Amino acid sequence: MSDSDYVRARVHVSGTVQGVAYRANTEETAKKRGVNGWVRNRDDGRVEAVFEGDSRSVESMIGWCHTGSPRADVENVEVVYEEPQDADGFHVRWSG
Repeated sequence: MSDSDYVRARVHVSGTVQGVAYRANTEETAKKRGVNGWVRNRDDGRVEAVFEGDSRSVESMIGWCHTGSPRADVENVEVVYEEPQDADGFHVRWSG
């Protein structure tokens, strides 16, 4: 895999995404797809996630975010691509 195939995306998801197991479902899905990074609730009601991995897996996670957990009602998904930082594993972080 070349360096250009390894990407990092920061995602902000808005809608009814807190209190509906969105973070837990994101963690489970990312681990199944071999994506590294983290997810957390934001104080403004959004969920923020960072996905790192091969471009196909990261893009699949971004697509998954548009639906998310079964009880979520996603209104918007914003994506910003960043320089990879060699994230290791996938974790739920404290709110911020």
